[in-house]
Amino acid sequence: MPIRPAEQIIHKAAWLYYTHGLRQDEVARKLDISRASVAMYLRKARETGIVSISTSTQLFAEDVLARELEDAFGLDGVWVVPHADASGDQAEVPLVASAVFLELVRRGDRIGIAWGHTVYAIADVMSYADLQDVTVVQLCGNLGAPYSYRPDQCTMEIARRLNAKGLNFYAPLVLTTQGLAEALREEPVIREQLAGIAECNLALYSVGSVDEDSHLMKCGALTPAEIRALKAEGATGVIAGQLIDREGKLLDCSYNRRVISADLASIRAIPRRLMVAHEAAKLEPLGAALAGGLCTHLVTTAWMARKLLDRAGKNSVTVRAYTGGGRP
Repeated sequence: MPIRPAEQIIHKAAWLYYTHGLRQDEVARKLDISRASVAMYLRKARETGIVSISTSTQLFAEDVLARELEDAFGLDGVWVVPHADASGDQAEVPLVASAVFLELVRRGDRIGIAWGHTVYAIADVMSYADLQDVTVVQLCGNLGAPYSYRPDQCTMEIARRLNAKGLNFYAPLVLTTQGLAEALREEPVIREQLAGIAECNLALYSVGSVDEDSHLMKCGALTPAEIRALKAEGATGVIAGQLIDREGKLLDCSYNRRVISADLASIRAIPRRLMVAHEAAKLEPLGAALAGGLCTHLVTTAWMARKLLDRAGKNSVTVRAYTGGGRP
């Protein structure tokens, strides 16, 4: 089990001080905390065994992987669930993700929610909280298929768990023609909802795969033949119902021009973007999302973390212990 979200700052302070060799005042500026807090966190790191010359490396292996992912991809926070391979039981991922999400929520937040099995699984295990001044909004149009992981279902279930206000997007995800989609985007209610996405403080979503197991195909938005054709055009992942290429950019295709969803610029404008992805099929899509700067916080598994680091050219799959090097 990785460190709890509330304790991650202790590990981050130790990582910056002992591994990067930053001074305590530099760590304080990096984490936006006081120098006295840094000293306290470093003491706790030593007392709890996070800092060790040669021991406890396996105990904290996943947490070091998390710090390495932060370094490699410039992320603000990463949580790694300890699964050695792609086939392991990953039921713990939604539990960790829901705890991380609740740690990220602040009073007065406006939260954007996408859809899919992963997001609904997180909502299903999320603890109840009383956050009546929080608003939860849907990031993309809806689907007609009767699945519990539809955008409106995910949005309202999370709003219910937070005792927050939920705002559904009353438009379909995909229209039959580009002209119809353009006209609908100009409707005052839809235009206002789309414009409000960039005002969100926090987003929660996963990244979808582009294959015949894709939610877009299962829900009838695309046919198997269309999926194959779009993949040949460079489609690599799905963000809020939209197709992205391997660089995390919006794919220039007819499908995307018919979609009613927050544009990627609005999504990137959200300061805290929590992505949760752990299935083997999501390795390529997650790599694309990271390349496109589509998340600031990530929950994944050790297997996925190692694969991502390998792809980034990082060879520290075997975790090293902290050996000092920071200066007071």
